[in-house]
Amino acid sequence: MTITLITGASAGLGEGFARALAAKGTDLILTARRADRLETLATELRAAHGITVAVFAADLADPQAPAKLLADIAAAGLTIDTLINNAGFGARGAVAELDGAVQLGMIDLNCRALVALAHGVLPQMIARRSGAILNLASVASFQPGPWMAVYYASKAFVLSFSEALHEEVKDKGIRVAALCPGPTRTEFAEVAGLGDTALFKRLASNADAVVRDGLAALEANQAVKVSGVMNRAMAQGIRFTPRALARRIAGSLQKARG
Repeated sequence: MTITLITGASAGLGEGFARALAAKGTDLILTARRADRLETLATELRAAHGITVAVFAADLADPQAPAKLLADIAAAGLTIDTLINNAGFGARGAVAELDGAVQLGMIDLNCRALVALAHGVLPQMIARRSGAILNLASVASFQPGPWMAVYYASKAFVLSFSEALHEEVKDKGIRVAALCPGPTRTEFAEVAGLGDTALFKRLASNADAVVRDGLAALEANQAVKVSGVMNRAMAQGIRFTPRALARRIAGSLQKARG
């Protein structure tokens, strides 16, 4: 039996990954801020699939939290075979107008925690010559995003980091993939202020499809997986679009969501 650690597991894609892996008989470690929702999910998955599910509530935006989480997991005698770095959030608005602490917290969660957890699990994975890490990036990774500047930039970091890490460890028996979904029908959209827009409603993907794409990419050790035909076309098209035009288009799309 393998054990998978899923961050941001209390809702959205994190919950989706938990349900999909539980159905395959994978034992789980779930973490997020909301302990009550994690416990409810864990109880359901244990009963439905006969798996072991450990719950560790943590706010990974706290710079000390990733190390404490890994220490708590080790103290419980658990070994992480697969890490799904799913936790993250976005916020829409101009850099000068959005709360500064919110933007820095976005970097701490979307980037710092992701790197800290990957760095923390890698030594044991390398020693075993087996393991897997799935990092949640985004189609936002491929271009700048005025009016969601920090979120877009954080996901560009995740994509670049994941591709580099993939190359570093691919000969050590470790798989690393970056999953790049577009707009997806999850709680994330509500937090980011996007869920009620017409643009989101037209383009949003089903969360289950995104989860399937992510797990398939990790199994195949595909360094980058853009989920959804439309999103793949957009990600490819941006390579041939002048950057000045790309940022104007992205900015206009964000304004249109207002």
